[in-house]
Amino acid sequence: MATGQIVKIISNDYFVNKDGSLIVCKARGKFKNDSVSLQVGDYVEFDLEKHYITSVLARKNHLSRPNVANVDQAFLLTSLKSPDFDTNLLDKLLCVCHLNAIEPVICLSKKDLLTSSEWKSLKKIIQYYKKLGYKVLFNKNLSKLKKLLKNKTTVVTGQTGSGKSSLMNSLDPSLNFDTNEISKALGRGKHTTRYVTLVSMYGGKIVDTPGFSNIDLSSYSVDAIKESFKEFKYYQCPYKDCRHLNEDNCTVKKQVAAGKILATRYENYCKIIKGRDSR
Repeated sequence: MATGQIVKIISNDYFVNKDGSLIVCKARGKFKNDSVSLQVGDYVEFDLEKHYITSVLARKNHLSRPNVANVDQAFLLTSLKSPDFDTNLLDKLLCVCHLNAIEPVICLSKKDLLTSSEWKSLKKIIQYYKKLGYKVLFNKNLSKLKKLLKNKTTVVTGQTGSGKSSLMNSLDPSLNFDTNEISKALGRGKHTTRYVTLVSMYGGKIVDTPGFSNIDLSSYSVDAIKESFKEFKYYQCPYKDCRHLNEDNCTVKKQVAAGKILATRYENYCKIIKGRDSR
C-alpha cells in the first residue's frame, strides 16, 4: 500500500502523485457506495500494483465549487474593468475562504484599462479591504505572488474573464494554459480551463480551476457567515444575537450609515444571508 496526492481527475481516472511520479488509478466501488467524492488535493492510500485507490486521508478542508481539497490559500483574481469590479463575488469568495480556513489574497487585474478617475474611485474601496487586513496585490506583482506560493497549496479562482489562465502562464510559461478574449456581447469571459489541476510551482502547489458559476453558502450558519465579515465584530450591538438586518438600534447599520463600514460590504452581507434564508 502506498500514499500519494490526487493532482488531476479526468472521468474515472485519478492521477496520483507519489514522490514525483504520476500514477493513474481507479477508485474502489466503495467510494460510490459510501457517497464519497474524491477531489484534486486529496491524500489517498492506493494499491501500488493494481493502481486502485483504497482510502482517502482526513482533509484539512474541501471546496465543492471548484472541487478541491486541502487548500492553504486562495488567489482571488478580481478584474477592475472588463469585466467590472465585482464586490459581491469578491465578498462571497472572502466568506468562503474564512469558512474553510483558507488565507485569501486579493489579486487585482486590468488596472491598465482604468481611467485615472476610475482608479481614484476604486482605490478607496481597495484601501478598505487592506485596512481589514487582507493581502492585496496586482497580477503584475509576480515576484511577490511567487514568494507566497512557497510551502502552500494555493487555489486560483475568481471572476470569469479576470485572467486566471493568463496569471498561471505568467507564473510559469511552460504551463501554456489556453486563454480567450472577453466576450463583449456577454460582458464576461469564456471558461477556458477544462480540468482542476494541481501543479508544483516555486516550492508549493497551485491549483488552476475552471472557476465556478455559483457559490452556495446555504449550509453555513448565520453566525458563521456574520463572523466572516470581520469588521462587524468591532461594533457591539445592543442585542448579542443581532443579525444586522432588521433589528432596531443595530450598531453595525449605524456604522454603515456613518461611512465607517463600506456600504457594498454590508449590502453583500445582507444578500448572502437573505439568499441563505430563502433556501
